[in-house]
Amino acid sequence: MSEKKIQTTFTLNGDSVQREVPVRMHLTDLLREDLGLTGSHLGCEHGVCGACQVMVDGQVVRGCLTLGVSVEGKTVDTIEGLSESGQLAVLQQAFLQHNAFQCGFCSSGMLISALDIVRHHPDANRDEIRDLISGNYCRCTGYQAIVDAIESVLKAQRVRSEEHTSELQSRFGISYA
Repeated sequence: MSEKKIQTTFTLNGDSVQREVPVRMHLTDLLREDLGLTGSHLGCEHGVCGACQVMVDGQVVRGCLTLGVSVEGKTVDTIEGLSESGQLAVLQQAFLQHNAFQCGFCSSGMLISALDIVRHHPDANRDEIRDLISGNYCRCTGYQAIVDAIESVLKAQRVRSEEHTSELQSRFGISYA
């Protein structure tokens, strides 16, 4: 008996995708096997290691726990799409500068977590960054370099924000006190 398939349409890295998806196929398998996007990895296949992370409608999800058919009508962003769009450029540069890439197996999931931190936790300190990446396993770096990289991006982002605020204050006489 063949496995039941469901016609599934979703947006993948900005492009519309339509596929017949087996009902029990996980999103990471769909991305890797059917769509050739091998950036997300299967590590533990239990949702523990974070290597399979992608974004669905802007939220970080574990691709090994998410059924492919569940993305019907949704937007999926993978490491490939986020890299090509430039959304990860600053983080990728920081990871390079701080030697946070090492073997690379965890990098896609780690960068997706880092992007989520930059977007949703701009004031995170080192302890908070460690907590926020705690769902991602890295066997190579000891996390220090990864935390350094994320922290450097957050600090640079805060400086740019302060400079922008100062410019508005001097230009238009606006006070945020």
